[in-house]
Amino acid sequence: MLNRNAISSGAYLESFDSLPKEMLWTQERIDASLAQTLQQRPDDGEVWVFAYGSLMWNPISDFDCRRIATLHGWHRSFCIRLIAGRATPEQPGRMLALEPDGSTQGVALRLCGETLGEELRILWIREMVTGAYRPTWAPVTLEDGTQVQAIAFVAEPLDRQYEGDARASAIGASMALATGPFGTNAEYVFKLQTALDDCGLNDPYIDELAAELTRLTKLPA
Repeated sequence: MLNRNAISSGAYLESFDSLPKEMLWTQERIDASLAQTLQQRPDDGEVWVFAYGSLMWNPISDFDCRRIATLHGWHRSFCIRLIAGRATPEQPGRMLALEPDGSTQGVALRLCGETLGEELRILWIREMVTGAYRPTWAPVTLEDGTQVQAIAFVAEPLDRQYEGDARASAIGASMALATGPFGTNAEYVFKLQTALDDCGLNDPYIDELAAELTRLTKLPA
């Protein structure tokens, strides 16, 4: 499982060295993206991150508050072509992102203020290694009705890895076969389904995709 030391030591970035150089963001570019996002910060208050995928069960960055939350105006979508981590260029899969419309239930994480700079840097290295996401400040509603501004990593539709058709029936076959050094693509979906269930949440799209992957992975070779 990905951990803090792998990111801090540089091992995480090195694991992507086999990808085409033009796909990879340098550390300087990642840092510039973080700086630009902080310039767009709505206020000087607490920094929250909206977790809707693996950040739900493996956040890595330290936080001091965790709340069930809803992000309106965006929905989960496996719309990013994946060729590393849980896939390879020869057997690509899909990576989760957010696309416009609908709503998404997940978890809001409030990053520790005392180590905010380091927590954000770790988060950016993790999420922006290929620049497939667009970090966005968005209003998130916590379970008690409180609204906070949070960073959400949404799909960048202009990125070369973006693929618009993310229906379960369209992506299930490739995801069922995709595997890499971090595990299988299907395992990610099952972990997400479990993480949602642990929070008392569900996403019909994830349930449909998990059912499709279960069916496909049980088919005889």
